[in-house]
Amino acid sequence: MIIETLSTFPSMYDSVMGASMMRIAQEKGIISFKAHDLRDWTHDRHRTTDDDPYGGGDGLVMKCEPLFEAYDDLTCGAGADGEALPCPCTIFLAPHGRPFDDALACELAREERLLFVCGHYEGIDERAYALADRTVSLGDYVLTSGELASMVVIDAVVRKLPGVLGAPTGAQGESFADGLLEYPQYTRPATFRGRDVPAVLLSGDHGAVARWRREQSLERTARLRPDLLDAADLSDADRRFLLHLADGSGR
Repeated sequence: MIIETLSTFPSMYDSVMGASMMRIAQEKGIISFKAHDLRDWTHDRHRTTDDDPYGGGDGLVMKCEPLFEAYDDLTCGAGADGEALPCPCTIFLAPHGRPFDDALACELAREERLLFVCGHYEGIDERAYALADRTVSLGDYVLTSGELASMVVIDAVVRKLPGVLGAPTGAQGESFADGLLEYPQYTRPATFRGRDVPAVLLSGDHGAVARWRREQSLERTARLRPDLLDAADLSDADRRFLLHLADGSGR
């Protein structure tokens, strides 16, 4: 997968993309990453990417000219081998976008090339949204820049790519992978300050461990994020367990 960002602060990506899974994914050749500097498509001595908003108001608005020029160059370019690159799925990060979730991460992981356009200041000239294939929001809050939001989306997407996580099924047991929150995790020591690891996890009974994990996942989701249950893929046994929880009998 080819991942690119178009940003006024490309150096913000250095630490995130140079560490942990992002670094490993690049070393394995699973992804290639490039942070483009939007200022490279400006033509004045100050390399201006923003201006005052029409109609007045606080803050500065990112200009559409450099965004369109950058888009034209990046979508018509060729790779290092001279071959044409696949057309990118162009993603704008904005509060009015589709809320980002695990399902959207899976959708984006199926793309060959992603181009993130990162807003800053008061926002982006509305005309530039004509370039967007998708507009994505992380949630109902405001961040300093789209760079921060894009890092979250990139991380969530790259985790979905085959070969990135150590175990072949590494992403399948995580929260939201099956529509539920993940079960509690434990490691050594078995007892710490009077708090014990659940005995079933030490039993060696793989079937019992699997049942415990599933029920813990269901219980945690029902308690903390009951809204997720409506869309979750639930078996008859899952539904019976949830009914036990609801009537207080539990297990």
